[in-house]
Amino acid sequence: MINCFWVSGQYKGQGYGKELLRLAFEDAKSQGKDGLVTVVGTSKFHFMSDTKWLLKQGFETCEKLSSGFSLLVKKINPKANYPKFNDSVKSGECADKNGLVIYYSNRCPFSEYHVTTSLTETAEKRKLPLKVIKLETMEQAQAAPTPATIFSLFYNGKFVTTDLSVCLDSRFDKIVKR
Repeated sequence: MINCFWVSGQYKGQGYGKELLRLAFEDAKSQGKDGLVTVVGTSKFHFMSDTKWLLKQGFETCEKLSSGFSLLVKKINPKANYPKFNDSVKSGECADKNGLVIYYSNRCPFSEYHVTTSLTETAEKRKLPLKVIKLETMEQAQAAPTPATIFSLFYNGKFVTTDLSVCLDSRFDKIVKR
């Protein structure tokens, strides 16, 4: 499973991404894995790998969700089954239909601060109910209603965004109203 795969800033366009991907592929091969898999936005999602670039590197789409997520695979073993999303993420909704619900993990060092500080203040200012669910185990992440376990915001039960900047008061209204 590949998460948060990107090269930024001055290092872009110098072959580092291709080399990192090659090394990940070789590592998976040496471990006897069937291939690499990653979750991306069908269109570009914040804080997720670049879909178009990965497709150019030999990944293929094996499943798309109505909430805008795609599952990509690059097989080592051509006879291996295609991976698929867990049923828990297929509806694009969470069980709680009242206000804001956040699912996050500490895979990003900024998530916890922004969820527990910035978003709490933003929700209070708007008098919106806020439920925060920190994913701390693999089982919790696999049972979550989102494949983006770094950060996902739901509003009145519907998936809205993976963009952590939604936590900021100055960005909230613009992102949630999309």
